[in-house]
Amino acid sequence: MSSDPKIFDLIGQAFSTELPDLDDMNAYLDFILPKIRHLGEDLYEESHYVNKPWLEFQDNDRFMDVVLHFFNPDGEYLRSVNGDVESGRWRYLESSNKFLIEHRDTQLFDLAYMDRNFFILRKHGAQERFGNAKYFVLAHEAISKRLEWKDLMALLYDSYRSNNRFYFILTLIVLFTIATIMVLSVS
Repeated sequence: MSSDPKIFDLIGQAFSTELPDLDDMNAYLDFILPKIRHLGEDLYEESHYVNKPWLEFQDNDRFMDVVLHFFNPDGEYLRSVNGDVESGRWRYLESSNKFLIEHRDTQLFDLAYMDRNFFILRKHGAQERFGNAKYFVLAHEAISKRLEWKDLMALLYDSYRSNNRFYFILTLIVLFTIATIMVLSVS
């Protein structure tokens, strides 16, 4: 019985956990988000993003400001840039599952991914066509205040790695159980 190396390559790829070196944050998020989206929360679960300090991340080398975002329960939105605070409003649009931020102007977002550490929104429309950032990336300040954006992408990818390891271990247990049953049934 000969083994097909393509099968082993496919199995190896399925359990591969290496994060490739990509060009920018959009590319990283386009790579990571489809793998972890099912692990995330929904916008209606406001307890995941309300009353938390969210630190903004960009992959622009000229972005040196410390920008914190706060979504208060009454719809108040606060944005602190290096300690200077501006206010606005936020709203969850339940019927369309969209998120509005009103600050200077009003912006419409779709949820890209959210958990207790990440709040990533995708600005509605074809932002790349206009040279704008596709994603609005926020991370809980407590876990991210000393990170660079690439470190943050690795931390986000760890969600996939952890979930992937679980399925790998589960697969090994199932295979071991099947092998044990086969050996015992032959004896």
